[in-house]
Amino acid sequence: MSTSSLLIELGTEELPPKTLKKLHDAFAKEISERLLEANLVGPGDATRAFASPRRLAVLVPNVLAKQEDQNIERQGPAVKAAFDGDGKATPAATGFAKSCGVDVDDLNQVETEKGLRLAYTVKETGKALEELLDDILEQSIKRLPIAKRMRWGNGDAEFVRPVKWLLALHGEQVIPCSVLNIKSSNTSLGHRFHSDGEVLVSNADHYEQTLLDSGHVMADFCKRKEEILKLAEDAAKALGGHIQDDPDLLDEVTGLVEYPSVIVGDFDHAFLDVPQECLVSSMRDHQKYFHVLDKNGKLMPHFITISNIQSSNPSQVKDGNEKVLRARLSDAQFFWESDQKVKLEERVPKLTSVMFHAKLGSLLDKTKRLELLTGKIAELFNSNVEQAQRGALLAKADLVSDMVGEFDELQGVMGHYYADRDGETKVVGECIEQHYWPKFAGDQLPVSLEAQSVALADKLDSLVGIYAAAGAPTGDKDPYGLRRGALSILRILIEKNHTLGLAELIALSASVYASQQNFDIDTETQADISDFIQGRLLPLYQNQNVATLPIKSVLAVTSDNPLDFHQRLMAIVAFSGAAEAHDLSAANKRIGNILKKQNTELSGEINLVELSEDAEIALHDALLAIEDECTQLFDQGDYQLGLSKLADLRTPIDAFFENVMVMSDKPAEQTNRLTLLKRLQALFLRVADISLLQQA
Repeated sequence: MSTSSLLIELGTEELPPKTLKKLHDAFAKEISERLLEANLVGPGDATRAFASPRRLAVLVPNVLAKQEDQNIERQGPAVKAAFDGDGKATPAATGFAKSCGVDVDDLNQVETEKGLRLAYTVKETGKALEELLDDILEQSIKRLPIAKRMRWGNGDAEFVRPVKWLLALHGEQVIPCSVLNIKSSNTSLGHRFHSDGEVLVSNADHYEQTLLDSGHVMADFCKRKEEILKLAEDAAKALGGHIQDDPDLLDEVTGLVEYPSVIVGDFDHAFLDVPQECLVSSMRDHQKYFHVLDKNGKLMPHFITISNIQSSNPSQVKDGNEKVLRARLSDAQFFWESDQKVKLEERVPKLTSVMFHAKLGSLLDKTKRLELLTGKIAELFNSNVEQAQRGALLAKADLVSDMVGEFDELQGVMGHYYADRDGETKVVGECIEQHYWPKFAGDQLPVSLEAQSVALADKLDSLVGIYAAAGAPTGDKDPYGLRRGALSILRILIEKNHTLGLAELIALSASVYASQQNFDIDTETQADISDFIQGRLLPLYQNQNVATLPIKSVLAVTSDNPLDFHQRLMAIVAFSGAAEAHDLSAANKRIGNILKKQNTELSGEINLVELSEDAEIALHDALLAIEDECTQLFDQGDYQLGLSKLADLRTPIDAFFENVMVMSDKPAEQTNRLTLLKRLQALFLRVADISLLQQA
């Protein structure tokens, strides 16, 4: 059956630039998956995605115009239940035949896993693409990751932005369909300013080139991004500098333009007296400009903007952008100069006016808790308690400064600058800035022990308090960022080699809430919080491409101490690649299954007199030879070396199961063999439940 490329384009008002790349990926994925489910495409064909500020589109190759006919076998009741002792059809048989629209004599009998059953094969005629496309589009659009959908006009359609047109082409043929109250056609709209409006697309495969030639639109998101990056890099190079690697800004700018052109602007050197981060924030976050750095990473008095229009008077566009930026930079300069009139410490009392959480008090209340909890953690870290607590006291003070009030993304950064200006120590300044770290997945961690103390205390205080006050986040919703906070706690403890357990830290935070806030957090809630944090270990390591089964094998044994968990996991990952791993894992699974069925209390002491078989004697002697050494290695946290010692037991274990009947008829002998297996299992469980490595 012949195939053609299918083109779907959804035309809209300007889409949110920050989420356009995500929508671009999801739209292509959903359309291609729905077509595959409908048996209109085969697996493996490369779908192309397109996205610009006013469109989402997908081009799927080799799409059938009609589903192929299929023979569908329906299975009915078992033959034993379908006929009575005289061979007459029972109601079960006649009912099944009626549902198939035939007589009982027309039914077949087929052999299945559940025995012989009645069956009937129905020929199902394939449906045409145009019969299926409405539902494919509707289901795909429903599945798009849109946080908040909007309505427009008098209709009930909902999408991220109002939808204006729908293009649906199968090769050269328009496929009649409708979605979001818009009917399909073969016309698109070009660039809002550089085209004549409607663009006729005569063939699905010509879509990209047609929009470029007739509509002045670069529809391919990735190609447009590459072009923007090249334009910006070339412009910066011409200025003697370079732009900073910034994938998020690049994606956002790509989502703002349909046909990019570059504009280079300048600003007054005097603004360079303001902290560089303030100027960059004004350019990047507020104006979507690329800033220019010299070879030493210092800001140059230039900016690069990507325009969606090709102006006949570029200098006028340049002047307009410079004027807008000048106002932003003047604000930053004013805030910088104004904030320097008040010391950071003098701002702390003003935190009482900022609510942290209705049940947990103001930011001043949080600061008092943070100072106390930081001191407790700093003691455990053997760091400078006084410096850490000073950093905790001032950590939130910049939130009531003019600069952070206007540029909230500079929290912590400005506090560091103001602390330096006030004569605070370097460590205190670092505590103020770095207590927010890590801000996102893969971000850097606080450097000094003091900064780590403040960061850990801040994240613990928020997570423990809000969890106790508002409960765990549900579904995809996490308004307080508790999952992110849990991951941050785990990363600090693991990557900075801290041996503290979660239960201990949570109890410390709960004690501070009790003393400072008169807010009691019971032990059951504390245990739930510990479980919640531990629950992030699986995704944390999965995102590092660690296989799931090794993670689960360690989680089955322990996870309260994140660093210890990490060390066990790394040992299991290394062990799972060894030749002995499969057999030892299978043996542990067998041991576990045997012991689960036993109700007998096993003392752990092996009676040497009851050892009769050569294989069990050999296993006992081999276990005894390494048991103390392995125990000592595990106590020291050297799980990898300990596991390598245990690997030597592979041969005697195999011989034991091959030659010894564990469930002996003699009760004493049976108990002795079960005790031997339990001792063996206990030694492996010091690291992980390696039997779980056998799960499918």
